[in-house]
Amino acid sequence: MLKKSFATRLQYCLPQHWLSRAVGLLAQCQWAWIKNPFIRWFCKHYQVDLSECPRQTYQAYHSFNDFFTRHLNPQARSLAAASLICPVDGAVSECGWLTQGKLLQAKGVDFTIAALTGQAALNNVFTDGQFATLYLAPSNYHRVHMPLAGKLMWMTYIPGRLFSVNQRTAAEVPQLFCRNERLYCHFETAIGPVGIVMVGAMIVASIVTTWAGHIKPSRTPYTRHYDGQIVYQQGDELGWFELGSTVILLLPPGAPKLAASLKSGEKVQWGQALVHQENVNTCPFSTNPQNPSAKASGLSPAL
Repeated sequence: MLKKSFATRLQYCLPQHWLSRAVGLLAQCQWAWIKNPFIRWFCKHYQVDLSECPRQTYQAYHSFNDFFTRHLNPQARSLAAASLICPVDGAVSECGWLTQGKLLQAKGVDFTIAALTGQAALNNVFTDGQFATLYLAPSNYHRVHMPLAGKLMWMTYIPGRLFSVNQRTAAEVPQLFCRNERLYCHFETAIGPVGIVMVGAMIVASIVTTWAGHIKPSRTPYTRHYDGQIVYQQGDELGWFELGSTVILLLPPGAPKLAASLKSGEKVQWGQALVHQENVNTCPFSTNPQNPSAKASGLSPAL
């Protein structure tokens, strides 16, 4: 049995969903006397760099959610000329090979692809491939981008708890990412099937996608099929978290090998190369792309 700190044990007792929804409502408040001090404190406490953003003062944001899901200036990031790029700003929690269909959560703790995605068949799809678990800290830019061009085939929503996903909790809560609420997105790409998992966490009010809007919570899992009708280019925006969390990238066997520099604790930025590549060139890329395929799909803005 894993030894648990007081902070981790407390999370088992808290009304996680109620607390997260309540904070979510507060984060939508547009009253200046509430949102301005909150944003100012957050920027100071977490050392948020607003110089990367079009709006560089805390007063310029309509609400805390507006601030938290902020866009970056186009020149703030560069898109590497690589087959696979990082989809988020954050830090590497763990990465490596999907041996026997298992992902490493923390030292001595692992979990299966089937448990994470809710679909046992995906064990065969991704076994002997690779994975990268990327943690988005409170100070990070919280939008998620496409690591390579691909077609959206389906997504599966899986209900669950809302434990924190920081390193301490990952080391102390077994099956953490399989316990938490999450959204699995399945893409077909030039390197084969690619899975992107957006994992909810404590105080995360909601997960939002560019093709379906706010993902509606449910007591039971559900799947929506898109059959490749929605196409994303490398770097296109996929969605965002309203408050922070984790993204897990699943790669098939034969995919380009992840760079050796990707190690636990390593900071990453969206747009950087995830694979080892000589003489990588970079070019400016907009962090607020408009995806015509998503717009033309006629999908409801919410599930």
